[in-house]
Amino acid sequence: MNILVCEDNKLSSLVISTVLKRQGYDIETASDGNEAIEKVTKGKPDLVICDINLPYHSGLELVRYMRTELRSDIPVIIVSAFSDPQVKKEVMELRISDYFVKPFDTDDLIKRIRSLLK
Repeated sequence: MNILVCEDNKLSSLVISTVLKRQGYDIETASDGNEAIEKVTKGKPDLVICDINLPYHSGLELVRYMRTELRSDIPVIIVSAFSDPQVKKEVMELRISDYFVKPFDTDDLIKRIRSLLK
């Protein structure tokens, strides 16, 4: 299974990628919204893990592009340092699979990924 990790914080990206690689997932990373859009368009990942605050295009803009332009139902997990009620409303509207607030338990993330990729 191929997972795209969209995270501009290099340490966070490394931690998430390393944990998921140890679980046997193939990982691709993107450090900004432009790169994420390119990789999701060309690569067709099985799941996307995305920070909300990315340079150029936010994580929510990425998901909006996936849902409208690509007509994609690829599962998306949002990770964010913020818990904002307005963002959570958008998360529901965009059919985002889950929302984790940093810092989060990687075991919980793995369980959710397994559930989504069954």
